[in-house]
Amino acid sequence: MAGEDTDDFRLDSAPPGAEPTRDDRLDDEDRLKHDFVETVRDALSEGDDALTYQLVDPLHPADIADLFELLQPPERRALARAITDLMTAEVISELNDYVREELVESLSPDAVAGIAEQLETDDAVQLIEDLEPEEQQAILAEMEPEDRAAIESALAYPEETAGRLMQRDLVAVPEHLTVGDLIDYLRENSDLTTEFWEVFIVDPQHKPVGTCLLSWVLRTPRHVALADVMQRDQTLIPVTMDQEEVALRFQKYALISAAVVDESGRLVGQITVDDVVHIIQEEAGEDVLLLSGAGEGDINEPIREAYAARVRWLVANLGTALIASLIIASFGAAIEKLVALAVLMPIVASIGGNAGTQTMAVAVRALAMNQLTRSNTRRILWREMRVAMLNGGTIAALIGLATALIFSPLLGAVIALAVIINIFTAGMAGVMVPVLFDRLKQDPAVASSVFVTMITDSMGFFAFLGLAVASGLVS
Repeated sequence: MAGEDTDDFRLDSAPPGAEPTRDDRLDDEDRLKHDFVETVRDALSEGDDALTYQLVDPLHPADIADLFELLQPPERRALARAITDLMTAEVISELNDYVREELVESLSPDAVAGIAEQLETDDAVQLIEDLEPEEQQAILAEMEPEDRAAIESALAYPEETAGRLMQRDLVAVPEHLTVGDLIDYLRENSDLTTEFWEVFIVDPQHKPVGTCLLSWVLRTPRHVALADVMQRDQTLIPVTMDQEEVALRFQKYALISAAVVDESGRLVGQITVDDVVHIIQEEAGEDVLLLSGAGEGDINEPIREAYAARVRWLVANLGTALIASLIIASFGAAIEKLVALAVLMPIVASIGGNAGTQTMAVAVRALAMNQLTRSNTRRILWREMRVAMLNGGTIAALIGLATALIFSPLLGAVIALAVIINIFTAGMAGVMVPVLFDRLKQDPAVASSVFVTMITDSMGFFAFLGLAVASGLVS
């Protein structure tokens, strides 16, 4: 029974009649405890909305978001109905994309509009951007004109660009003001944004000409002109810049916030570091998943979408594996005469594949971080070739010696040379395949692994079996 489970939970966690504390609901790693989640599940299954609300009410918005993600879809909708007024903008903004989309679709347009109006523009855009156009319009129709205009303006920019990421709320003042004028302006205008780190100084065309940190404003006498204290050198973000490039600029120049400008150079918004941290985490995880062909890899992703994202690369891998199989088939007679070849050839291909994966991961990361460019491609390629030769020599010595002792010295020499050739090939392929995709304006993480694996497998089999035939091991 739900009531009995709840009583047990409370007796174990807190004195009778007392509410469970934060520590009673969370473990040492700040994750919701299994017992607490099960207690909420029981309350939901019994339809006890009052008890559900009582259990969830003390949680932090981020913990409420975690609770939603731990529940099944029907339970999520029941929880949303039970804690309607706890579904704040903070909770919505913390939700996983798929869970948020699912919940938003279950809410009425006016309810979603109310939540969106509480959010920063970038978070509000994220809330509704994946909905169907008619659903977006229904929600926008319920919003205040000013908020609606800001969101519609953001939605007009391509996805994953600075225009989608930026916040419209900022503080911008003309450069003829003094520090005292600025302080008075900030104090007297209650409708200004309350969270900002710097003030943007603009010219009459609303183009940014400098910035002034709040610490400078507080420490500078009132009579000093902003033009004398502001920093004129600043990093401006074009509104169409890809969000990954935005994150790299923040990382490179150690930015806290940055102005976003349109095609004419006018100030249209700002991006802050808290938004960029999320993008860095998202892009890093995305590249790892793309390297494996796992799509978005989100455990909340619908099964059909996960299947569609993964199966196409498995089909592509099947096609590339056939190439390696054809090479093996062409040496079928040699393999029949010397069974040891069949025993050893997977080793050559496997070692080459692992070496290629190592090099490819380094190259993809370097491309993502703008460390590998046209200016240093040759140097990086030469570096990886030298690393490959050192690795190849080490592994070749080990496998060659072992093969010589178990089978024959000649076979040991053949497999050692094949390993060197394949690891060298893997080093070149691990760099050149991602670079080629990057030159073609394709994401180097998407399909590099499939092609690098094909190259190393094919070369491994061809080098080992070809050398075995050429050396006279089989006739």
